[in-house]
Amino acid sequence: MEAESDPEPEKEPDLEPKTEEPAVEKGDEINYDIEIPEEVAAETEDAEEEIDENSVLDDDSAELLSIEEIVQKLRGLLVSDHPQRREVDEVKNQFYRSLRNETESQKAAFLESGGESIDFVVNESEIYAEGKELIRKIKEKRAVLLAREDAEKEKNVAKKMAIIDQVRHLAESQNQEDFNKTYQEFRSLQQQWNEIKLVPQTKVNELWKEYQRHVEKFYDLVRINNEFREYDFKKNLELKTELCEAAERLDEEPDMVSAFHQLQNLHQEWRDIGPVSRKDREDIWNRFKAASTLINKKYQAHFENLKGKEEENLAAKTALCEKLEAIDYSKLNSVRDWNNKIKEVLDIQKQWREIGYVPKKWNIKIYDRYRAACDFFFRNKNDFYKSMHGEMEENLKKKIALCERAEALKDSQDWKKTTQDMIFIQKEWKAIGIVPRKYVDSTWKRFISACDYFFEQKKLHASSQHDEESKNFDKKKEVVEKINKLDTSLSSEQALPLLRELMDEWYSIGHVPFKIKDRAYKEFYDATEAQFDRLNIDKTDRKLDSFKSNISDMVKSDNARRQLLRERERLMRQYERMKVELQTYENNIGFLSVSSKKGNNLVDDMNQKMKRIKSELELLVKKIAAIDEEL
Repeated sequence: MEAESDPEPEKEPDLEPKTEEPAVEKGDEINYDIEIPEEVAAETEDAEEEIDENSVLDDDSAELLSIEEIVQKLRGLLVSDHPQRREVDEVKNQFYRSLRNETESQKAAFLESGGESIDFVVNESEIYAEGKELIRKIKEKRAVLLAREDAEKEKNVAKKMAIIDQVRHLAESQNQEDFNKTYQEFRSLQQQWNEIKLVPQTKVNELWKEYQRHVEKFYDLVRINNEFREYDFKKNLELKTELCEAAERLDEEPDMVSAFHQLQNLHQEWRDIGPVSRKDREDIWNRFKAASTLINKKYQAHFENLKGKEEENLAAKTALCEKLEAIDYSKLNSVRDWNNKIKEVLDIQKQWREIGYVPKKWNIKIYDRYRAACDFFFRNKNDFYKSMHGEMEENLKKKIALCERAEALKDSQDWKKTTQDMIFIQKEWKAIGIVPRKYVDSTWKRFISACDYFFEQKKLHASSQHDEESKNFDKKKEVVEKINKLDTSLSSEQALPLLRELMDEWYSIGHVPFKIKDRAYKEFYDATEAQFDRLNIDKTDRKLDSFKSNISDMVKSDNARRQLLRERERLMRQYERMKVELQTYENNIGFLSVSSKKGNNLVDDMNQKMKRIKSELELLVKKIAAIDEEL
């Protein structure tokens, strides 16, 4: 009767599928192979693979613990006798996810306070520093343990080979005189075999098959007591049936990686169970093999899918490296060029972090290529800004001078001129290059505050002025209504003073909105002309009144005196020119003969022109006098 084996001690997960080769019947052979592609077995060996902040992935299905809880788990792993790789990797992944979140949070706060992305440096707290140190120590401890295990595995090979030789000796000796003693020796060897767990992965199947061959030979060739024999076979069949059922239930396991590892544990248990009767061996093995094959195929499909995704990730990361390496630094000649390119590089870095794992053999190579391209970019950026230091200091002086000019003008109420000055100053500001980063915000706030203050005051003034001009328009409309309704029963002598009084009132009213200025004047002009026509007022007087209206508008303008003087000079030049023209006509008329009808007509025509010129000269004199009154 075969004793139940002790529970298997903890060890590194065994990712290579194990198969049993039961005893071969005389003349019969059973195929016990379960094929697993070599690349799957190679990729799933228990090798130490580095996980850090550059390779960790966000896993939305796993709740992120607090950094205190994560570090506490790391402390526990460090003091444990044998920290398991899977548990270590899970905690490391949690740690680096937390570190990435903390880094991004600090960076967001840095940017909100006005900092530039390129100047950000993470402030690592003590607890994160402790976490990194714990991870380093755990890695060192696992390296020591694995080295110790490798040495132990080699010793265990020799031990198992010795057990195989002893089982072979028992099977070949066929000592029938003291069978009970032989059987007890056999059971003791089985117990020793099961207690030896760690051997090199490459020798597991070879050792087990050799051992199993001699064990089955012992059962098949030695004529042992049927009671012992049948009891062992029956119990072993029950145990292997339970393993078949457990393997078949793995088909319902949603996590194929977990199912695969559970299957390996079942294979190990299968090895520890002795043989069954000849009639049951092939059936029970085929059942276990079928369940194992199904899980292995699903795992292979899962592995191939991951491998395909990793190839896609490698292509994506290679493309990002090529983008970084293709940057043409000869075209980055200004701060704007560099700022635009920095945004592109930061976006590339964000994309890199969002891409998953690449094939293991490429992980270090592609990251080194990416890191080298990034480092080269930021070294060039730093060199450019260092070369700009002297120029930036000069630019700072220029911008401070503009701030002082803007502050000196901000209280001015010469709205038109100061507006032009402010616009010119703003153009100068834009033309000046960058200043040292620590002065960017302060100088800009100082400058824009002065500009905003002036334009806000101008806006308030314009708003109140617009209200006043709208009221003026209403007043002028009332005057025009009075002119139109002037009492027609009054004589010219009575009506004309009233008309002129209303005209003076209209002129005395201030500006109206610019958009309706022409309309207001046309209404006034049409009303006065209608009254002048009714009262038979001379055209010259009308012209003089119209001129007075024009100079009244000039008087209200910003540069009234200059406009009035310019208009006076124009009228004086016109006056002198017309005086010369009149003198010419007076001189020429004395030479004309009036003896003929034609000569008489010519004299009459010249007299009419001279009369018109004299009338215009009188009007010019009155216009000049009106300007002199305003001056």
